[in-house]
Amino acid sequence: MTLEPLPENDLTRHRRLREQGSLDRADLDAILDAGFVCHLGVVVDGRPLVVPTVYGRDERQLYLHGSVASRSLAGSTPVCVTVTHVDGLVLARSVFEHGVNYRSAMIHGEARKVTDPEEKLAGLRLLTEHAAPGQWSYARGPNRRELAATTLLALSLEQASVKIRTGAPDDGDGPDAELGLWAGTLPLTWSWGTPEPDPLLPPGLPIPGHIARREGTRHG
Repeated sequence: MTLEPLPENDLTRHRRLREQGSLDRADLDAILDAGFVCHLGVVVDGRPLVVPTVYGRDERQLYLHGSVASRSLAGSTPVCVTVTHVDGLVLARSVFEHGVNYRSAMIHGEARKVTDPEEKLAGLRLLTEHAAPGQWSYARGPNRRELAATTLLALSLEQASVKIRTGAPDDGDGPDAELGLWAGTLPLTWSWGTPEPDPLLPPGLPIPGHIARREGTRHG
């Protein structure tokens, strides 16, 4: 199935470094699937707040959660959510030409507070399974009191801006190439480490397979 390209408007149009922009919805999906922490930007009482939080998604919406006491999760207000992955440093011959290889997505819209109990539970499951696949079925689910203490926001994925930078420095064919200096990229990678049991666990309790299998892998 061919996905419709991301729409362009005043919020999502690439004005700088247009060559790094992408309208491919598959690129948006890949960036979201490769992470689980986003930054939620919202204006509260006339002042900007940028809050890190975990997220989950389906094909149409991004779900964010937090405490009911959080002012940033009031809902029914314009927000901007960003997800960024740093893939390496771009080390050029000139400091001016240095840069970063990265993948980023910005999602604009009006966050909706989820009040329907079934959607709220489904959204929290998406969020949990996105961060830790298999954990929703393994751990105890939220009870009524815990659900009441949790706010879940839904944000449409229809207004998104994607940028991706890959490759070598851009000054290899300019005057600085004559300087005789090394230039290139310094890749940055990370992976899950060895699970560390809670010291209060009873002896001999095995690590669940869905957790143990993630050692040495990357998210997504």
